[in-house]
Amino acid sequence: MALEERARSCLLRFRHRLEQDIKPSYLMDHMISDGVLTDDEEERIRNQPTRKDQAVALLELLLRKDNCAYISFYNALIKETYNDLANLLHEDLPRMSPDAHKSSDSCTSYVQTVLSEGGVPQRPVVFVSRPELVNRIREKLHRLQREFGWVTVFGMAGSGKSVLAAEAVRHHGLIEECFPGGIHWLSIGQLDKPDLLVKIQSLCFRLEQSLDSQSLHRPPNSLDEAKERLRFLMLRRYPRSLLILDDIWDTAVLKVFDIHCRILLTTRNRSLADSVSGMKYEVEVESGLDENKGLEILALYTKTKLQGLPAEARSIVRECKGSPLVVSLIGALLKEKPDRWHYYLRQLQQKQFKRIRKSSSYDYDALDQAMAASIEVLPDEHRELYKDLTVLEKDIKVPAKVLSLLWDLEPEEVEDILGEFVNKSLLFVDSHNKPYLYYLHDLQLDFLVEQNRTQLESLHTKVVHQYQQHYRDGPPISGDEECLYWIRFLTHHMAKANLSQELYSLMFSLDWVRVKAQLMGPAHLINDYVEYGPILDKENSEVRSQFQEFLSLNGHQLEQRPFPDVVQLALSQPQTSEVYRQALLQAQDQASTGKLYFDWLNKSSVESLSRLVIHPHQGSIYSACFSHDGAKIASCGASKTLKVFRSTSGEKLTEVQAHDDEVLCCAFSPDDHLLATCSSDRKVKVWNVERAMLLRVFEEEHEEQVNYCEFTNTSRRLLLATCSNDKFMNVKLWNLNKPSSQNTMFGHFEPVNHCCFSPDDTYVSTSSNDGTVKVFQVSSANEWKTINVRNALAEGDEEVLVKCSTWTADGKRVICAARNAVLVFDVETSDMLLEIRTNRLSTVQYCHACPTSNLLAIAFSNYAVELWDLEANKKMADCSGHLSWVQRVQFSPDGSQLLSCSDDQTVRLWETKKVHTSSAVCLKRDSDVLFGDEEIIVSAADNCNRLQVRDGRKGSVLFQSEEKSSRIRSTCLCRQPSAVVLGQEDGTVQVLDVPSGKLLTTLQGHTKTVLHCQFSHNGQILITSSEDTTIRVWRWQSGECKVLQGHKEQVRCVSLLSSSTADTRLLSWSFDGTVKMWDIESGEKLQDLEAHRGAILSCHISPDGCLFATTSADKTAKLWNCESWQCIHTLSGHQDCVRSCRFSWDSQSLATGDDNGEIRLWCVKDGCLLKICSRDGKDGMDSLHGGWVTDLHFSPDNSLLVSTGGYIKWWDVEKGEALQTFYPTGSALKRIHVSSDFSTFVTIDNIGILYILQRVV
Repeated sequence: MALEERARSCLLRFRHRLEQDIKPSYLMDHMISDGVLTDDEEERIRNQPTRKDQAVALLELLLRKDNCAYISFYNALIKETYNDLANLLHEDLPRMSPDAHKSSDSCTSYVQTVLSEGGVPQRPVVFVSRPELVNRIREKLHRLQREFGWVTVFGMAGSGKSVLAAEAVRHHGLIEECFPGGIHWLSIGQLDKPDLLVKIQSLCFRLEQSLDSQSLHRPPNSLDEAKERLRFLMLRRYPRSLLILDDIWDTAVLKVFDIHCRILLTTRNRSLADSVSGMKYEVEVESGLDENKGLEILALYTKTKLQGLPAEARSIVRECKGSPLVVSLIGALLKEKPDRWHYYLRQLQQKQFKRIRKSSSYDYDALDQAMAASIEVLPDEHRELYKDLTVLEKDIKVPAKVLSLLWDLEPEEVEDILGEFVNKSLLFVDSHNKPYLYYLHDLQLDFLVEQNRTQLESLHTKVVHQYQQHYRDGPPISGDEECLYWIRFLTHHMAKANLSQELYSLMFSLDWVRVKAQLMGPAHLINDYVEYGPILDKENSEVRSQFQEFLSLNGHQLEQRPFPDVVQLALSQPQTSEVYRQALLQAQDQASTGKLYFDWLNKSSVESLSRLVIHPHQGSIYSACFSHDGAKIASCGASKTLKVFRSTSGEKLTEVQAHDDEVLCCAFSPDDHLLATCSSDRKVKVWNVERAMLLRVFEEEHEEQVNYCEFTNTSRRLLLATCSNDKFMNVKLWNLNKPSSQNTMFGHFEPVNHCCFSPDDTYVSTSSNDGTVKVFQVSSANEWKTINVRNALAEGDEEVLVKCSTWTADGKRVICAARNAVLVFDVETSDMLLEIRTNRLSTVQYCHACPTSNLLAIAFSNYAVELWDLEANKKMADCSGHLSWVQRVQFSPDGSQLLSCSDDQTVRLWETKKVHTSSAVCLKRDSDVLFGDEEIIVSAADNCNRLQVRDGRKGSVLFQSEEKSSRIRSTCLCRQPSAVVLGQEDGTVQVLDVPSGKLLTTLQGHTKTVLHCQFSHNGQILITSSEDTTIRVWRWQSGECKVLQGHKEQVRCVSLLSSSTADTRLLSWSFDGTVKMWDIESGEKLQDLEAHRGAILSCHISPDGCLFATTSADKTAKLWNCESWQCIHTLSGHQDCVRSCRFSWDSQSLATGDDNGEIRLWCVKDGCLLKICSRDGKDGMDSLHGGWVTDLHFSPDNSLLVSTGGYIKWWDVEKGEALQTFYPTGSALKRIHVSSDFSTFVTIDNIGILYILQRVV
């Protein structure tokens, strides 16, 4: 079948791009294994002299091939991470009909394409079919045709589960009928959370890649978000597809894939699927091959007919206990030495290598004999090299280059040795990858660890020392497989080798943090500090917590691309932190070579808010709660334990091994005598707090995991509510004196995540994956109300999972969390009163309303906790400090404290008042600054509407006015006389003395908000502009006033034409699109100009006084002559409102910034574009600058430019490249004040934090 015309023209269209970029040798390996390229064709292409010629030849050949070749080429591009090139070809992928290429063999080219697109592994070299088992798996998979569910293939290690799973889906009819959406394979193994997240990110990318370029999102940055993304893709985009999870060990991992889709999983643990919802089927892989299959493997290895096998063959298979792995090991030995049948049989029978294994699930003797025999026939030097593999981690694949460094041998020699190990089945190779990756079967690794237990420390020490020899100048940064291995596992080898000194110096180094965060993201790093915390704390627990805190507060920045400057981020750490000390030394060192760094001078005034941090458990903490007297805290989580602490000190009072699986929730009774817990093990338990004694177990009624439990608020009629993942009977009320539940609430048909009593215990609210919150009457168990949250959030029939609900103290409103929003509903009417959109991309995990105030606490999956005022619908505070997903938040009964618990294994306590007020004394962004030799004076209103004048360097408040009745909207400082002005929303202007704060005068006249105020150069005249469309010129000491009228809309700003006191001309501009010039002495209008069709957003006069520039919402900027008032140039090209502009000091260049975050540099003389800044830095979720570009300033020599938007950036003017970025805690900066020598910068962010930044020299 010839190549489709669309596909052919696509190849021709992008031929030049492909020829420029591809490496044909890598791509051809995949195409040969797909059977679309022959060895001869590969040889002809490889013989071309250069890479470019090879690429030309490969594309020539492709144009003569069929659709299968095009698809195989496309898949090869994805596997080799040419994602941008694969995107180009994706539009025109041939639609392979399932009937195309049908043949008698079920493995058609259509099947090959589907499986290779989904990453399903190929058949092993020596493959023995096991049709009975394969057909049993296929029969179960057919049952998933109608509804979602799970097929579990379970059996002992080494029984061939993965090969069987791959073989079962290698069937044309099965794919066509049941899974036309495709088969998607994911190898799991024993993973921690960051690794699991990376796996799901790459699966989501693979799935989105196959749709269209529009659906490509940034990678999900939390497991919750990844689960939601995968759920959406599998339900909406791939509804009839199969997800294969290979080698699952842990229920917690499996729950991440509990997303209502069709899943085949392989595992050693039969009961694993009990923890998830949906139909379940299972196939047991018996503990071994039958005799004939074992003989078949031996025949294939030794290239002998079955009938020609010697008599010992049958005995060998019996001794191997049917393990495919062991039979393969013996087969590989016999392939080398075909005359040793009797010798290997004797070795197996003598069991001379017998050891006691911990595991009772399988008789390992046979494996041990086979492994020992295989190792024994290796040459002595190879035997020593094989021993070194003991240091590898389970399920980790390594490139030959790592072992080349470890063994001190040439890579080619290492590949030959590894090839020999592979041939003897002592090692496995993943040839899908380039370079090839090598790994051991879990059982082989167990054998090696057991054999070399006494030498483990020295083996790991060898690894570390070889690494140190090779990388004396610092860690590798190439990003290839070898580099990634060292960056990920070096700390592991140091810890295992007990090289604590080396571990300290590595992990307490900012250089290591930079390299690892850049290559692997912050999650792995944070994990290291948690995992090796006990070792690091012996050296210095304070430094460990400083590094951990730094990563926690900057983790979201370290995920950005382009990667931020770690030294600059670290300069924002407290002065006492080791992280700051190292950063300052590096900054000073690099500043001598001209690199820009900025120290945050006043950061000590921004304090850390958490009062107490407790590390109660190993593993994630899913729930923590206060006792009703506020004196105790209980916590539980993945460690299966329940612990109780003092809330004042964190001292442990009680610990019990509570359940057989993860404990998902704990709750105190109203009198604090009892604690209830519920778990993934489907049980609910009640404990006596004082004696840590189990009182009741309810284990019969819930058939799925129990998600939440809560007691009534009073003991008057004590009840316990629980909710679960059950299909129907998922909400229950328990009377502790009865053996079974008192009531079951019916209404939800999807898992229920949370239940909560109303303050007076009349109602219980339940939150479910069906997108609703239901309110039941406690007395009758009848449904009273349904609140449809899905309708408020979703478009169409998208899924909305409601995480939790909480009642306000008056019992009149229910607040619930779903997706990235929190919604407030009136209980009586079910009307939505308020939606809190949190601006965060991460999901809301939980929310809790304060029982004594209007505050609401919100926990997020991106490590944050926020406090909101429900009345004002306004964020009051950020509680930052957690290093991972925050699972739960709860106020103390008196509202004075807030606790939060997280996957970072900590419970944090916050003082509500302190958090509230420290965030409350924040400044408004309208500010003015005076730079002196020794001092920096800042004036700004605070959010209690008082004017503050501060000494910026010292952080001290020089004076603070009393609270004003009308909001302060503008301010400016005067050096001589020493005074400050404030303009208010009611039009009042006041002048106050600095530093006494004494009121000098009040100026009445404006009828609306005063938007801008400024002094003349001698300080005698004050100019104000207003929303009332007028400008007023005051001789403020006498109160005399001239009113300049003429604008039709608000006047946001004005500017004197020159710094000479003799020049009395004033320029004003307005949203009415006009610019006007006035004489402030006479009040006469000198010029009036209709400059733009849209509102004028900024204006600047050139330093030489000859020109002025205007920018507008009409997306243009214009240059004007100050004398003739003619437009010299119109500057077009911005794609959004042009928000800001600034001339260079030599008046030769103009910088303009727009609302899309783009900055353009123009030549004033001819109006031509010189540079566009930061074209490459755009993140898919963000503008170039994190927001509008609101302010611009050139350095005195015009070589540098500073700009503000969501953050502050410094640019090289000549190259248009960013030199440095400062990320504030908040965002949306309005303006920046710059000292005359361009060394000090002052700004205020949208959450009111003042930044005084000084260039490091």
